[in-house]
Amino acid sequence: MADFTLFAFVGFLAQIVDGALGMAYGVISSTVLLAFGVPPATASASVHAAEVFTTAASAGSHAVHKNVNWKLFARLALGGVLGGALGAFVLTSIDGAVIKPFITGYLALMGALILYRAFRAARPNPFPRKWASPLGLVGGFLDAVGGGGWGPTVTSAMVGSGADPRTSIGTVNTAEFFVTAAISATFLAALLTGHWDDAEGVVAHATAIAGLIVGGLAAAPVAGYVVKVAPVRAMTWLVGGLVLLLASWQTAKLVGLV
Repeated sequence: MADFTLFAFVGFLAQIVDGALGMAYGVISSTVLLAFGVPPATASASVHAAEVFTTAASAGSHAVHKNVNWKLFARLALGGVLGGALGAFVLTSIDGAVIKPFITGYLALMGALILYRAFRAARPNPFPRKWASPLGLVGGFLDAVGGGGWGPTVTSAMVGSGADPRTSIGTVNTAEFFVTAAISATFLAALLTGHWDDAEGVVAHATAIAGLIVGGLAAAPVAGYVVKVAPVRAMTWLVGGLVLLLASWQTAKLVGLV
């Protein structure tokens, strides 16, 4: 029961941050699971299993509060599904840690760019639709490999390019449901076909998954309203700050400080 309560709290906190700023559910949840000794592939599979439920609730909340750009949504979701399925397959075959330094560098660059735009109080510009599918492809792949790269990759790219933070966060979170479902299905297929030899029993971590689901579901409806009413410049500052914080955390892990 103590484990369930702990992971429910982690799931609630992670979903509040993710739903309001468009990133960090996977990063926070995966970090906690890895700290408890869960293997990387199993941690990623566990987090994505929980996200199937939490992203559905989050997507509904953002749709109700009209935070979604539907013209970008379909392209973003399609690219994300393809990239996520590919990334999940790769993660069950090789060590995904080799690309972590590149992800960290990207996050640091985008975080700095977002904060620069917030400092200048730059006006939002529509994100080009032609780049939505390629961005979704990259974001989905990194999400599966890293256990939580969809939001940091996609949200930071959209906000960094000058897109409105509110619709960027809402659109990214809504598309994430389909990306997460595709990644989870790929993990399941790999497990059932024997491709994933070292799964080490996702069922063994059912308590953690259940806690993440319950905590995330409790927080998801709140986030859509927060995004709707928050000032654009304040959201830009918060997104940029969180991206740089994530980059700093990943850097500390890479050099062995944590």
